[in-house]
Amino acid sequence: MEQNEIQDVQPSPMSESADPATVAPLWHTIVLVAAIFANSVYGSMRYSQNHGPINRLAVYGITAATELGVLGWVALGLRMRRISFRSLLGPMAWSLRSIAADLGVAFGFWIASLCILGTLNIAWSGVETIVTHRAEVANAAERPLAPSPSQRQTLRTLTALAPANQEEIAAWVLLCGLAGIVEEAVFRSYLQRQFTAWARGGVAAGVVLSALAFGSAHGYEGVRGMFLVAVFGVLFSVLALKRRSLRAGIFAHIWHDLFVGLTLALLKSYRLI
Repeated sequence: MEQNEIQDVQPSPMSESADPATVAPLWHTIVLVAAIFANSVYGSMRYSQNHGPINRLAVYGITAATELGVLGWVALGLRMRRISFRSLLGPMAWSLRSIAADLGVAFGFWIASLCILGTLNIAWSGVETIVTHRAEVANAAERPLAPSPSQRQTLRTLTALAPANQEEIAAWVLLCGLAGIVEEAVFRSYLQRQFTAWARGGVAAGVVLSALAFGSAHGYEGVRGMFLVAVFGVLFSVLALKRRSLRAGIFAHIWHDLFVGLTLALLKSYRLI
């Protein structure tokens, strides 16, 4: 075997190791994280103000290009360590039974995650109501909690980005597929492995830090949204560790983004939001 051939010498991204090695140079990860944060800040500023109608196809195209750019950057970092990109995804059997099993796990994971995130969202609203005195505590049980201004802004942003016609729906489906693969590979494998290695094998540190990076990448969803996305990231990491593969997480990620976008599109078409 030639020396310059890239080897899959690293353990699976979900394997446990007493002394895990980094998958890319330190500077490479710093540049990646800085770019993720910068893009998040830009998105937050871009969508926090009303700039008129959004060209959704252009936004989808730019987002897809950004995802591919991140993927290429990660592949470059892996190449510097002579690690194959395929190793990020973990071992996968390609039998119908194995794929069906991951689909079932992904769906169950998604339902459980929505329950957890929904509970946290309600708890956040309750605490926010008490702290900001937007409603009398004594009447809190008598009426639903009104959405905060930040929640309304997040809903407006997500609604504006949701597809509105067949062409946009097709583009949205493709974007969700790409984002599900790229983001799981980047956050649940590349960054999680890097942070775990820097923590000298501390898997919890790898999970938490990669989840914080994942949440911070969604600045356009506001502080509450970033918190919930970070929690979602922790759940995705736990799934990856349990399955020792990213496939179930990729399925759940794609399905979640599709469900949210298409549901908002449906509600928007009937003028319900």
